[in-house]
Amino acid sequence: MTTVAIEDPADPRLNDYRGLTDTALRRVSEPAGGLYMAESAKVIARAIAAGHRPRSVLVQEKWLDEARGLVGDAPVYVVSDAVAEQLTGYAVHRGALAAMHRPELARPEDVIAGARTVVILEDISDHTNIGAAFRAAAGLGADAVLVTPRCADPLYRRSVRVSMGTVFQVPWTRLPEWSHAKPMLAGAGIHLAALALADDAVPLDVFASDRPDRVGIVLGAEGDGLSRHALAAADTVVTIPMTGGVDSLNVAAAASVALWALR
Repeated sequence: MTTVAIEDPADPRLNDYRGLTDTALRRVSEPAGGLYMAESAKVIARAIAAGHRPRSVLVQEKWLDEARGLVGDAPVYVVSDAVAEQLTGYAVHRGALAAMHRPELARPEDVIAGARTVVILEDISDHTNIGAAFRAAAGLGADAVLVTPRCADPLYRRSVRVSMGTVFQVPWTRLPEWSHAKPMLAGAGIHLAALALADDAVPLDVFASDRPDRVGIVLGAEGDGLSRHALAAADTVVTIPMTGGVDSLNVAAAASVALWALR
């Protein structure tokens, strides 16, 4: 491990980490250079274990020992707390950030091969919900996650952090548009269960009592819900019975409930 102490936040070697505010990163789906940010030693370790390569690591002085032996030949830039915050635009509480090379996405057909339970996230823009849905998928037995073309980036810094690194644990990739995704999923024998409100929706417990062998749980953005194309592609519309005048759950909570029922 090569460590380099840097005192100047304007040092060009730190360009990958400059101004990482949520607002700035939400404007791009692919960070410059094909990178994404992994935050905390635990998350960085999970990314590396999944075969992802760090280009560099930014670490605060007090966390240097935790980073030792973690990143191989990648340079480790050591900065003070003040420089880290001035550089990134936020308080870096977890000690380390890594600029990771973004791996090439797998084909959907390869990701779902052999999968019995798949989570499909349609057009969800909130990175926190993406990360929480991945954590539910990992913890409750989903075999794969598919995200639609306009869905937020699972490798965005906040998504990775909220997922606790499980975005590296559950195989995932992007789907094509529904006109191409539906025949591909149907050809793989995956029954699409769209979680939505509808007069003819099947209660989740009823659906789970006789679940198809291979199921894709389709979840949409809060507010707008699933698109008409997703609903048209669905084999069954499934609803989670609610009480107390509440008609739906947060999308990550809904994923958790559905995965628990279908486990």
